[in-house]
Amino acid sequence: MLVLKSKRSALLASVCLLPALFSYKASAQFMPVHQHAASRQMVGDDVIARNQRIEDIEVHGNDRIETSTILSYMVARPGDTFNQDDLDRSLKTLYATGLFKDVVLHRSGSVLQVQVVENPIVNRIVFEGNHAAKDEDLRKVIGLRPRAVFTAEAAASDRQKILEVYAQKARYGADVTPQLIKLAHNRVDVVFQVNEGPQTLIRRIAFVGNRHFSEAQLASVVSSKETAWYRFFSSADQYNPERLRYDGELLRRYYLANGFVDFQMINATGEMSPDRKSFFVTFTIKEGPRYRLGKIDIRSSLRHMTAVQLRKYVELYPNQWYDGNAVQQNVTNMEETLQSEGYPFAMVRPEIARNPEKQIVNLLFDVSEGPRMYVERLDINGNTVTRDNVIRRQMPMSEGDPYTPVLKKYAKQSLEDLGYFKTVSINQGQGSAPDKVNVSTSVVEKPTGEFSLGGGYSTDVGVIGNIGLKQHNLLGTGVDAGISGTMAMWQRQVDASITDPYFLNRNLVVGADLFYINNHYQTYQNYSESRYGISLRMGYAYTNHLSQSFNYSLMERGVSGIWDHSSQYILDNQGHSLLSQLGTVIQYDTRDRRMMPHKGFILRLGGDVAGLGGDARYLRGKFDAAYYLPLDDLMGNHDWTVEFKAGTGFMTDWGHGKDWIIDNFYLGGNNLRGFWDGGVGPRAIGQGYQILGPNGQNRAGEDMLGGRFIYTGSMTVHFPIPYASSMGLRGRAFIDTGSLAGLRVRRRLTNPIKDGIPNSKGEILYQGVSGDTLTPRISAGAGISWKSPFGLLNIDCGIPIKRSYNDRTQLLRFGFGQQF
Repeated sequence: MLVLKSKRSALLASVCLLPALFSYKASAQFMPVHQHAASRQMVGDDVIARNQRIEDIEVHGNDRIETSTILSYMVARPGDTFNQDDLDRSLKTLYATGLFKDVVLHRSGSVLQVQVVENPIVNRIVFEGNHAAKDEDLRKVIGLRPRAVFTAEAAASDRQKILEVYAQKARYGADVTPQLIKLAHNRVDVVFQVNEGPQTLIRRIAFVGNRHFSEAQLASVVSSKETAWYRFFSSADQYNPERLRYDGELLRRYYLANGFVDFQMINATGEMSPDRKSFFVTFTIKEGPRYRLGKIDIRSSLRHMTAVQLRKYVELYPNQWYDGNAVQQNVTNMEETLQSEGYPFAMVRPEIARNPEKQIVNLLFDVSEGPRMYVERLDINGNTVTRDNVIRRQMPMSEGDPYTPVLKKYAKQSLEDLGYFKTVSINQGQGSAPDKVNVSTSVVEKPTGEFSLGGGYSTDVGVIGNIGLKQHNLLGTGVDAGISGTMAMWQRQVDASITDPYFLNRNLVVGADLFYINNHYQTYQNYSESRYGISLRMGYAYTNHLSQSFNYSLMERGVSGIWDHSSQYILDNQGHSLLSQLGTVIQYDTRDRRMMPHKGFILRLGGDVAGLGGDARYLRGKFDAAYYLPLDDLMGNHDWTVEFKAGTGFMTDWGHGKDWIIDNFYLGGNNLRGFWDGGVGPRAIGQGYQILGPNGQNRAGEDMLGGRFIYTGSMTVHFPIPYASSMGLRGRAFIDTGSLAGLRVRRRLTNPIKDGIPNSKGEILYQGVSGDTLTPRISAGAGISWKSPFGLLNIDCGIPIKRSYNDRTQLLRFGFGQQF
């Protein structure tokens, strides 16, 4: 911000126009033109004789503007008579140019004299006192520019524009005073003195006319929020008329999604408090009756597709609350399915019939074939970095393909999901024939490189710090490459990766990773493990929901740092091993979104084969499933979801490979809350600890060994936290169950006589194993997730309900931190 000091102090006493004087001059200059004309009428000797002609026009007072330029603006010309109308029009025209502060027309005999006072030229424009708005932002909105002509009208207009900028920042009490500093040669510096004042925030949001939903429920729907101490990172509590209109639309959608077909948004107003420090916002609504779905019928005019055959595509059911969003989503899903099954021009139009007496809505899906349209040309504009083929391969159509309007929406979504562009717009135009369409795609690039620093804390590895360098669109090819490193209390990791999402321009994802990981399991294991190697990945999407991926890993593993009193099973794993493993995963995903799904399900079936080289040989299979059930009808909003999850896994050995416990399944922590990581399943007594009795063994030196069979299940209810959803807080309550069994070690030492291992004193010791049972463990608890400005915080409190006497439990589990 430029602050005038030396020049202002030197000129202040002699040339600075105080605000009061400026206001006086401004009021004089803002006088309408016709008033100036009236005040300048010639009197006395200057009374115009209409029959006398103007022999000459003389211009005085002009310094910067050429005389010929001034004469060109005048209506009166030499040779014309002294006509009052022509002189008035000339006067108004000269004032309208904005070049002059004062103009006087005076007759001297047959000569018309024009006396002018030129407006000054703007030398520079300065803003003082502005903090909430930057200088460059204010310069963009004002009309005055350096080397332009200054007028009081322009200064007043710019003052109003600056006030509008502050109004958008919820500073309705701001005051802007334009000041002038006169310089030589009729130049001026324009200073806009800004008194920003405090933010005018929303103190209260009220709803009038709501009967079915409470004010708290509706307050969670609108984007405007009441001011609170914790909103220092949010602008939601700032009053904005545009946001109020958007909130009205949010309310309308919310009511339509909950059965209120006749809902009306009457008014949304904001009233400033008398002290001009806050706003009171009021939404006036008319709910109307709530409707349920009545009959659901289908009418089909498609060839070889009857209404009975289309019935399976209807996702709604009678007697549920009418949901306009669900109806539209059903229409979209039906069109997509039909278009993928050989009806590219299929159209579905929903028709509703209200019955206010019974408060039901009868729904009809009219399925027909729309007009046949084909893509003639695809044009791509604005891509300065990303290559054309990267954009074209994301488009769901190409030249010659059938065209339907729904393709336009998915093309836009597909390009936005890349993350390469600030904006994406897709427009269609008429082609060379009535059934031809030209599709134009315009994009605005954005930086795709990322340098990240991160920090946080995790129950698993302690305090975390990470650094990374990534490029998500390498040289405009769409290739994702990066390198990252993690330093934690109990973990060290370095990873370099590269992924091509369209290998050889096909729907084929190919990638590779080089990695080094060193885990110090000192929090729950008696050894450390290191891994380094390479992993190759390949994936293919068969449909929008079905995909399959393959991976191959070759890594060197090491077990070291074993405690003195670790069990023989841990000691047997000391040293290095080589793993060569091939795996695949088949996935079917219908979730509405990957992050915080609300409905849908996902099935995942995977398998690994180890032994294509190396010294580990096993077969491992895993199946996971999750189903998300929305509770919209029961709870009356979209913030409640029930999540059901289940999984099972089994591994078996083949050949003559070595059994390494680091390949086993482990249960506890993330997959069984309320128990420590690996805290459930087979475990062994450490060296030096003897059996004291059938139930009296010393557990201080137990080692967790993992197992070959695992199963898990959980039910979680995700719900909003009252008055805290706007802070990014969500709650959950859960019940988890699972078990792990199947001792898988290199050698079994479970017989006190045959498997006993003599110690230095000749005493026969053996490694007792406990916890090798499939008896289910059960825990229940609650947790919260907070999308804080510093990262994602997860806290879970799990209480074991059913456990084995030797299981390790964990009451609180939390993790915090992300890249920033």
